[in-house]
Amino acid sequence: MLGFGTLTSCSEKLELTNPNDPTTGSFGNTADDLEDAVIACYHHTRMEGTYARVGYTLECCRGDEVWNVAQSWLHLAADNLNVSIDAGDFGWIWRDWYYVVNICNFVVTKCGGDNTALSDKMKRIKGQALFIRGLAYYNLANFYQNPAIILDYNSYSTLEGLYAANHEEGVTDPTVQYDLVLDQVESDFATAMELLPTKDLGGEWAKGRATKGAAAGFYARALMQRHKYSEALAVLKEIIAGTYGKYELMKNYGDNFREGSAYENNAESLYEVQFLDYGSQGSDDEWTPVNISKNASQGHALEANFAPAHVGSWQDLAAAPWLYFLFKNGERTKDGKLDPRLYWTIGTYEDDWETYSDGLGNMCYTEKMADDGSVVVSATNKGLPVAKYTNFRTGLYSSVVTGLKCGINIRIMRYSDVLLRAAECENEVHKGPTDDAIKWVNMVRSRANLADLNKDDFDFDKFFEQIANVERPKEFGCEAGRCYDLIRWGFFYDDDRLQQLKEHGAYKLGADIKEEIIYGAAGVASTFDKYAKGHEYFPIYQNYMNINSNLVGNSANLNSDNSEYFKKKGWTVHPVVDLSK
Repeated sequence: MLGFGTLTSCSEKLELTNPNDPTTGSFGNTADDLEDAVIACYHHTRMEGTYARVGYTLECCRGDEVWNVAQSWLHLAADNLNVSIDAGDFGWIWRDWYYVVNICNFVVTKCGGDNTALSDKMKRIKGQALFIRGLAYYNLANFYQNPAIILDYNSYSTLEGLYAANHEEGVTDPTVQYDLVLDQVESDFATAMELLPTKDLGGEWAKGRATKGAAAGFYARALMQRHKYSEALAVLKEIIAGTYGKYELMKNYGDNFREGSAYENNAESLYEVQFLDYGSQGSDDEWTPVNISKNASQGHALEANFAPAHVGSWQDLAAAPWLYFLFKNGERTKDGKLDPRLYWTIGTYEDDWETYSDGLGNMCYTEKMADDGSVVVSATNKGLPVAKYTNFRTGLYSSVVTGLKCGINIRIMRYSDVLLRAAECENEVHKGPTDDAIKWVNMVRSRANLADLNKDDFDFDKFFEQIANVERPKEFGCEAGRCYDLIRWGFFYDDDRLQQLKEHGAYKLGADIKEEIIYGAAGVASTFDKYAKGHEYFPIYQNYMNINSNLVGNSANLNSDNSEYFKKKGWTVHPVVDLSK
């Protein structure tokens, strides 16, 4: 009894912290913790609203190379550039990129502000978080124009920090915030360049993580978005020179659109989003960031959007007829064949593919195609299937399992983009093509076995036209990012360029998929017919502004014209040039 009383009289109690239930107070105080947190930063870039589906496909629709053949669901409003302010589905991109921002802010804040005091491991950790945060804000700015800037994880502890404003006090012009966001994007990428190693370090840094070269490539992209061509050119030249690691074009263009260790994270890739290969995935589709499953499939759904109807796709997105005929009626290779990039971009039967050795010939998944136009997206409206980021040409399986199941890594920046951007910058800086600019374009063309361009055949505006409406569409056709270019080129702010976009976006429901479509002909419409000023951006979802009264609308919410911003910057739109003359 005495012993029992002695034991029960003790006032001190043992307190234990459950290591399996970390909090923001107990987690993130070691490099190992932050390494785990960085993995979460990467993970959230492959969600529904980032790169796993609509974040990618809606950007494709905003351009002039993909259209909504189903004429339904949210892709249609994106395609027509007339999204409603109460369309909640278009808030998924905002939602998911802010998940990315929040996790990156946790890592960056935990790393502290003095980069010189960081170990090499901590520099790499912070550099990755800054790169991914820069990527998030780069996309938010180019989708929504004036997103709120949140940089300090500690700010989430107050309502003012949690419900951040997207404008300075008394300033509601969305273009002011656009500049502030891109200032931050440039800063994040520039600092990431300083902190990250090059891909030449090898190991995990050459296989999927952000590197110095990735940060440099996106830094140049961000600079070009506001016509800082001299600064961007300097960075691009350093990439070409190998300053940030060795990059080169793959001999086979198709190697950029296959899954597997033999193809992914290859010598051409500056940065790609990682997805698990076929046969190694989990069973649970993880559509939203809050549905964290230990058995997540960790694939993407682009294939379910792009593939032909008869193999089980959702039958909603097709390649623009304009892009197909740019290949079909355009220049041939040195041996008189079709440009091989068509094979990997659009899934059509062509006589040239019967003996095509780089793929499986006229194959659609595991079936032999017939020259009867039967392979279409949507049996009702008909459309040309997109082959990129699908297994259309690889023969890996016979049908699409809809959902987040495709395992092909999405290469969001390739070395060919560096070369073509460097050529564009050189042309802008020198007001005409230089020997270097011609050389860089010819490097990309050479892989497709096309004849070299001759500098004497081009002036300032004609060379721009060649890059903007021939070289880039053929190299990057049906990949996301085209609308970002259309915005920075000012194509929405010039009547002739807008007319050109209408011609590019022309389609005819139910037409033979190899019927050339002429804008203005009977039964022909265009994805740009319903474009309203300011709607080159998606509106900020009205419910988000109802929840956060510190947010103001962008040009799409206000139906305001952004051409004045473009003019005030002193930027000009290149006139349309007829390249056939």
